Amino acid sequence: MDVLRLTKQEFHKRLVSHIENIYGKDASDEIVTNILNIFKDLQPADFDTDTVEINKAWDENDVYLITYGNSILSYSQKPLQVLYQFLIKYMKGVVSTVHVLPFFPYSSDDGFAVIDYRQVNQELGDWNDIKRIAQHFDLMADLVINHISSKSKWFQQFIKNEKPGCDYFIEADETDDIAKVVRPRASSLLQEIDTFEGSKKVWCTFSADQVDLNFSNSDVLLEFVRILRFYMESGVRTIRLDAVAFLWKKIGTSCINLPQTHEIVKVFRLLIERYFPRALFITETNIPNIENLKYFGNSNEAHIIYNFSFPPLLLHAMWQGSSDYLVRWSMSLPPAPLGCTYLNFTASHDGIGLRPAEGILNDTEINSLVSGMQGFGGEVTTRAISGSGQRPYEINITWMSAMQGTATGADSYQIDRFLCSQIIMLGLEGIPAFYIHSLLAGENDYKKLAATQHKRSINRGQWDLEEVDSILSDYTSNSCRVFHELRRLIMMRSKQGAFHPNATQYTLHLGKSIFGFWRQSINRDQSIFAIHNVTNTEQDLSLSNINLICTDTWVDLIAWDTLNVSGETITLKPYQCLWITNKA
Repeated sequence: MDVLRLTKQEFHKRLVSHIENIYGKDASDEIVTNILNIFKDLQPADFDTDTVEINKAWDENDVYLITYGNSILSYSQKPLQVLYQFLIKYMKGVVSTVHVLPFFPYSSDDGFAVIDYRQVNQELGDWNDIKRIAQHFDLMADLVINHISSKSKWFQQFIKNEKPGCDYFIEADETDDIAKVVRPRASSLLQEIDTFEGSKKVWCTFSADQVDLNFSNSDVLLEFVRILRFYMESGVRTIRLDAVAFLWKKIGTSCINLPQTHEIVKVFRLLIERYFPRALFITETNIPNIENLKYFGNSNEAHIIYNFSFPPLLLHAMWQGSSDYLVRWSMSLPPAPLGCTYLNFTASHDGIGLRPAEGILNDTEINSLVSGMQGFGGEVTTRAISGSGQRPYEINITWMSAMQGTATGADSYQIDRFLCSQIIMLGLEGIPAFYIHSLLAGENDYKKLAATQHKRSINRGQWDLEEVDSILSDYTSNSCRVFHELRRLIMMRSKQGAFHPNATQYTLHLGKSIFGFWRQSINRDQSIFAIHNVTNTEQDLSLSNINLICTDTWVDLIAWDTLNVSGETITLKPYQCLWITNKA
C-alpha cells in the first residue's frame, strides 16, 4: 500500500527549510518555535507509521457543490439552515463536498472582503449551522489569505498606529517600481488613506476595500496558522487558498507566483498533514496553465488545483463547434502528481476567466468569444496591463445563458449543449465541481446586476426554497430537466472505477466536431470511452478510431444501451454524448 511517510525529525527539518527560504536563517528558529507552539497541545499524527494513503483521499464518488450560504432563502429561517435543508433533501448521496463560499462578516465582494475570519456572518447563521452541514458533507471553506477588509480590526489598528495591525499591511508609493505588477483588476493598485499619522498609500491588488496583507512580517503568517487550526477544528476538511498567487510582494517584480508564495503553501500543507491528515488544500490560482500547474509543487503544495484553462476552452468549443483547442489542451495536461488531483468546473461564483486561455486562444479568438457572450446578455470584466490599457479578464454570465447558441446565433439546443458541456466535465481526470446555478440551470440575473451595479452579480442570483421545490417538481421546466439529469449522471459516474480522479486518461483524435478521451481504472478492470459531439449537427463516429474489441460487450452508460460494434460508424445526434464501457 502506497503511503506518505514522514518522521518527526524529517517534519521539523522540512519546516525549518521552508521558513528559512521565506524569512532567512537568522529568523527561522524563532518563527519555527512560534509555529510549533500553536499546536503544542495537539497530539500530532504518528508520522513514523503509515498515516495518509496516496490517492485514497478521493475516488469516483467525489463531486463538489459550490454555493453561497444565502443562495437559497426562506423568510422564516437563517440562510445556512435553509441551505442545510436543501442539501439534505436534494444532494445527500449525490455530492460529497460542499464549498460554502465565504460565510464570514464582510464589507464587499460578496464575502471576499473578510472583516473577521473567526466569526460567521450573523445574517447567514452561526458556527453550529456550519458544523451541522459538515456532519453530513465534507466542507470546503475559503481562507481569504491575500487581503482583508478595510473595516477589519487589523486595518483599523493600522489607521490608529496600534499593534498588531500597524505592521500587517504594505505601504508603497508611485515612485516605487510597480510597473511590472500583475493585476486582476483595472482599479488603482495603491489606495490613499487617512491615518492618525497622516496620509498613507496601501497596496490593494483587488479593490480599495480589500487591503493586501504583509506576509514579509512573520507575525502575519502566524496569524493565519492559528486561523488554519481554528478552521480545522470547526469542521472544515478542505481549505481553499483564495487569491494565493498574489501573496508575496517584492518591488520591481510581477508580485505573482513568487518563490516565497510557494514556500508558504508548503508550510501550510506540511502542518495539516502532521496535525490534520484528512484535510486537503486547494489553491485558487486563476492564471495561465503553466503557472497554475506549479502549485502542485513536488506533491508538497496543493493537493488539488483548479483546472482554470478548462472553462474558457470548453466555452470556445461549444461556441465554435470545434474541439481543436480542447484536444490540444487535454493532450498537454500532465497526469496529476502522486497524491494530487485536479478540480474541474465550468461555472463559478465569479465568471469565466480568460487569463488561463492566454497563450492558447489568440486575442482575436478571445475577443470574438467575449463579443458573442455579450450578445447572449453577458458582461465582461477587464484587467490593467503593463503600461496603459486593459484587456478582458473574465466573462460574467451564467453557464446556462452562455449555452444559448453558437457563433452562428441562438438556436434550440440550449439544454442539449449545456448537458454536453457538463458531461465532458464529469468524465475528465480530476474531481468535478458544480456551481449551484448550473445545477439549477440558472439564467442571467439582470435584476441583481441592476441593483448592485457589480458585473459578477449576474451570476449570483438567489432562490426561495419554496420556488426551488416547485421548479424541481415541474418536469416541464428547464431547471427540473437539467437538475434531475445531472443527478442521474453524477450517480451513474460514482459507480465507475474508470472515473476515479487519478484513473488513466488519453485524448482521442476524432476530428474537430467530436471531443473524446479514454479512461482506464487504476486496477485496469474497466475502460470508458467518453465521446461528445460538440456541434449542433449530426456527426458520424468511426468505430475504428476508438478500437472497440468486437469480442467484448460494450454499453453506453448514458443511454444504458448495448452498442452494436459490428458496423463501421455510429451517428451522433447534436450534442449527444456516450460513455462506452466494457464493464457496466
